[in-house]
Amino acid sequence: MADRHPAFTGVYQRPPPRHHRNNPISAIFHKLQEHAPNSTQLLGLLTLVISGVILLLLTGLTLTAAVLGLIVLAPVVLISSPIWLPIGTILFVVVAGLLSVCGFGVTSAAVLSWLYRYFRGLHPVGSDRVDYARSRIADTATHVKDYAREYGGYLHSRVKDAAPGA
Repeated sequence: MADRHPAFTGVYQRPPPRHHRNNPISAIFHKLQEHAPNSTQLLGLLTLVISGVILLLLTGLTLTAAVLGLIVLAPVVLISSPIWLPIGTILFVVVAGLLSVCGFGVTSAAVLSWLYRYFRGLHPVGSDRVDYARSRIADTATHVKDYAREYGGYLHSRVKDAAPGA
């Protein structure tokens, strides 16, 4: 008997009334009512709209204040520009020089720290590449020296053949 009556799932859908079947407008309203957002979604949408309006208002106020400030301060900036240009140039050069010196100091400290760790045998990051490059340079120098020994005598004998009296 239990298998004759399925468990209640909590969702009860009743068929649409008979007048909805014949009237397309009422059927459309019925479908809209089925897909209507719940109160949480409406509250989220309302919050989004209110926040957007407030931010748009603040943006307008900020832009208006900036334009009015520019209009009011433009004559002052125009009159005092012969003073501001040299001061700005000197300030830019001083700040750029200070940042460059600080950057070079940090870089040289990092390089000296790396070299100290490398020569102490602590294997800093990248030391394997330096060792590989050093071994490649040494191998190349050895090959060039061997090549010069092998073909140096050959060239020396060829010069004697070309100039027997030399």
